[in-house]
Amino acid sequence: MTYKEARVYLDRVSKYGSVLGLGAIRKLLCELGNPEADLKFIHIAGTNGKGSVLAYTSAILSEAGYRVGRYISPTVVSYLERIQIDGRWISEDTFARLTSMVQNAIARMEAAGDASPTVFEAETAIAFLYFKEMNCDLVVLECGLGGAEDATNIIEHTLLAVFTSISRDHLGILGDTLTDIATVKSGIIKPGCTVVTSVQQPEVMHVLNEKAEYHHCPLVAADPSQAEILKEGYDGQTFSYKDLKAVRCPLAGRHQLENAVTAIEVIHTLGTLGYPISPDAVCSGFEKTVWPGRLTCLGKEPLFLIDGAHNEDAAKRLRESLKAYFPDRRFHYIMGVFRDKEYEKIAGIMGPLAASVHTVDLPDAARTLPAAELAKTMRRHCQSDVRIQAKENVEDAVTDALSGAGKDGIVLAFGSLSYLGQVTEAYASRN
Repeated sequence: MTYKEARVYLDRVSKYGSVLGLGAIRKLLCELGNPEADLKFIHIAGTNGKGSVLAYTSAILSEAGYRVGRYISPTVVSYLERIQIDGRWISEDTFARLTSMVQNAIARMEAAGDASPTVFEAETAIAFLYFKEMNCDLVVLECGLGGAEDATNIIEHTLLAVFTSISRDHLGILGDTLTDIATVKSGIIKPGCTVVTSVQQPEVMHVLNEKAEYHHCPLVAADPSQAEILKEGYDGQTFSYKDLKAVRCPLAGRHQLENAVTAIEVIHTLGTLGYPISPDAVCSGFEKTVWPGRLTCLGKEPLFLIDGAHNEDAAKRLRESLKAYFPDRRFHYIMGVFRDKEYEKIAGIMGPLAASVHTVDLPDAARTLPAAELAKTMRRHCQSDVRIQAKENVEDAVTDALSGAGKDGIVLAFGSLSYLGQVTEAYASRN
């Protein structure tokens, strides 16, 4: 199987859609010899901030000399980005070889009359095979959707169950209240692990405390109030937290402080579990962290930023950062969101700061909110002089936004992470 053939095969598997539950992934991994059983995990769940905490944590651990697997979704730059070791993507040849192994295992399952795994379950199995083959010391694992019945929750050897900010998202799938959503996400807590959490709303914290106590798991809470921002801007920030002084973080956004201190608590807790990490490795890891699509600057004159703010909470955090870094400015937006997101609320939060709006369809045609419908939604929340257009493609949106911004304006592409790679390519092709 070639890499191209592997991608075609997985595209065919994607016809099964997204199905929560562990039955199919359990059978698939059994067919493959249970590679996950030989790995140790840092499992991350939450609504916003999962990827950033994963990026900080894995970069620090790699700097400390550990071999660290990363499994993330969705990706921004490349499909292969989802499976990494020490920041290096899995190769096309290795991906194709492991996909062939998974294909054969699925064929055996289907021949036995078992349910067919979803594409996410197949990709998860490929990742576990790779991490075992490469003898990873630790795997930093990001939940795909929810927690309890997410395919990643098939793991047993969880060292840390980590929770970033939990808010309302995937309504009707994970639940309609914060308590419902937190209950689903808390399903990654297993006996013997330690729980680390960001600051949470009271009802969320109640759920996490109850689940941790039920499984007799210690719980560590990050405390951003003990952090001090020494310098900040759209190109990153410098902060101190407890005993760590003047830590340089290249990721921008005021919410990144919360993610950063959560990662520090993860690292400190690992130290108590027999994984020593020096302060120098922590500082170096932060400085070397790369995480595209989180208020990332693609270029200047005009300033061109991209951000994966795709729900209400993320939009609030993005607006807060924009108003702090660029007071009294308005922005030339490129926007694309999924239909199942609270797009009316996102529009209400971001609309008042718009100078112009260019809406686009997302690559996932089945889930995208049509560009024309998003444009109508934004019209209800923008000032009357704002030019709003539904564009036929991302390239046209980038061209028009840059033209409208001129040399001194600011272009911001935001919404689903799934299309920011297209934005990045379209921008790069002009320079």
